[in-house]
Amino acid sequence: MTTEPAVPPFVGANIALICRAEVLVYRRDAYDWLPFAGMWDLPGGGREGQESPTACALRELQEEFGLVLPPSALHWGRDYPSNTPPDSRAWFFAGHIRTDQISRIVFGDEGQYWRMMPVAEFLAHDAAVPHLQQRLAHCLPEAFPAGLVDGNDFGHRV
Repeated sequence: MTTEPAVPPFVGANIALICRAEVLVYRRDAYDWLPFAGMWDLPGGGREGQESPTACALRELQEEFGLVLPPSALHWGRDYPSNTPPDSRAWFFAGHIRTDQISRIVFGDEGQYWRMMPVAEFLAHDAAVPHLQQRLAHCLPEAFPAGLVDGNDFGHRV
């Protein structure tokens, strides 16, 4: 995983959590004022205080899905130009989620519903957040160099 600076200048973080060639997604609320309203999104959100990118991503995961995962669950990450606000940076992580962790999801009060979506479907979906599609497509060869395997509980070949 990419090494994080001590106090990185960034605004938020997202995570692509993969299990059996599927990614954890949720349908955003459909409020007119909300960026990407009603679209398929990945867990994540804005930075609080001076938290690290990893801490931000994992806190957002806990708030949105009720899951507490260790930092070791995230095995790939890097920063990208942020879409909101412009001229800032945001982190994107990729990692594994196991079926037993999926069964413990308690969906929070942001968004309409969640699901495990085939990675290929998310990448091609016309109602998915476009910059997250691009980041997931970019990270797959590095984060999952052996590829995604449908029958593997860890989302990659071992």
